[in-house]
Amino acid sequence: GCCTFDEPLGSCGYSQSDDDDLNWDQVNAPVKPSSGQGMPSGSFMLVNTSGRFAGQKAHLLMPHLKENDTHCIDFHYYVSSKSGASPGTLNVYVKVNDGPVGNPVWNTSITATWNRAELAISTFWPNFYQVVFEVVTSGHPGYVAIDEVKVLGHPCTKTPHFLRLQSVEVNAGQFATFQCTANGGTDSSDRLWLQGIYVRDAPLKDIKVFNARRFVALFSVVNATKRDAGNYRCMIRTEGGVGVSNYAELIVKEPPVPIAPPQLSSVGATYLWIQLNANSINGDGPIIQREVEYRTSSGSWYDIQPVDSTSYKIGHLDPDTEYEISVLLTRPGEGGTGSPGPALKTRTKCADPMRGPRRLEVVEIKSRQITICWEPFGYNVTRCHQYNLTVHYRYQAGGQEQVREEVSWDTESSHPQHTITNLSPYTNVSIKLVLMNPEGRKESQELVVQTDEDVPSAVPLESIQGSTFEEKIFLQWREPAQTYGVITLYEV
Repeated sequence: GCCTFDEPLGSCGYSQSDDDDLNWDQVNAPVKPSSGQGMPSGSFMLVNTSGRFAGQKAHLLMPHLKENDTHCIDFHYYVSSKSGASPGTLNVYVKVNDGPVGNPVWNTSITATWNRAELAISTFWPNFYQVVFEVVTSGHPGYVAIDEVKVLGHPCTKTPHFLRLQSVEVNAGQFATFQCTANGGTDSSDRLWLQGIYVRDAPLKDIKVFNARRFVALFSVVNATKRDAGNYRCMIRTEGGVGVSNYAELIVKEPPVPIAPPQLSSVGATYLWIQLNANSINGDGPIIQREVEYRTSSGSWYDIQPVDSTSYKIGHLDPDTEYEISVLLTRPGEGGTGSPGPALKTRTKCADPMRGPRRLEVVEIKSRQITICWEPFGYNVTRCHQYNLTVHYRYQAGGQEQVREEVSWDTESSHPQHTITNLSPYTNVSIKLVLMNPEGRKESQELVVQTDEDVPSAVPLESIQGSTFEEKIFLQWREPAQTYGVITLYEV
């Protein structure tokens, strides 16, 4: 890789690029030419920007370098213009393993006589790299030259050398931190950054100086996404040159998300058996943890339970309640839990009512109707949102027991009551409430009530018989067919 450019270019292994706009010229001028004001003397490689449009490029390629140990590339450069305006920019690239050329690791556009710069490149065998010198014209006439390129078998004197940079794997949305350790010193005038290929550069997060010969620079790619995945390397620009680490890969993994919802196996009043159905995922594995997230469809209650098998029984649920059930999958690393997968919507069965209605009492008694009330109840008693409350009553009529039932619609009131009508006066009525849902029934205690007395029916005319005597008339008759109470008085 060393070259003084006294001999033909090819003897040093250097070459011109085929995909640029102009070539470098190899100059061997022991005496400074009188016609070339601003051109140096000696042997060197030169780009003459006179007559060139802005933005034209010339590339000079060093041979591939396969180094086993710490080394330093040292070169001299020259930028000159008769007008004082910069003739262009000299960029230096380090292309690794014939990969993308990436962004420049060093550049200058300041006009100056011969200066020296050094490249502390930490890429070692079995990897190889190639240094590319590029001139980008500014549209102003002048000269850009390089000379005395040396590959030295010892560390650079003004620029730190990085130790091997390790690859980093993170989950999407997390901070990816690269730790760049360097041999050598640094000061506040140095610029440190993390350079990526086709991805955003990362600024310095923190620096820790251990001693005059060792420091660690930390860089973070914040909220990493798949678009941030790629190769990065540590960079330090010093007054004397630039330090360049090896490339390390940022691997960004997507937390796994199931493609399909869980499947329902069986249903009870207080449990749901499900199959996780989480073999097919979007995102990356391996899966190290499975969780079931379930919540009520209405309201804000939810819970998460870890699962260690492909099926799971969710217990202690409320009867007749709709739940949304999703599966959460986790891969290694912080932030490795993916979003909940598609939800299974399902409802638990009703449960047997907790008890029957309580505090059944009489509100009002009349001869032909009875009004009753009871303690109000809610879902905690019915354990189902669909239920019936019926009033069952029985009484004797015409020597036979009559059994009736009626549906009570007054179930939502804070003072529920029901009136039984069309009863017979002065009759014992046995009353109870029955609470029913699809899973069972519960009864209240039975209440026995007697209806009030009422006006009796007429005395049957055909039953009236009379006998006459000198001083009296004797009458007799049968009592009314319906006494509706105790008859205490007849009037003639």
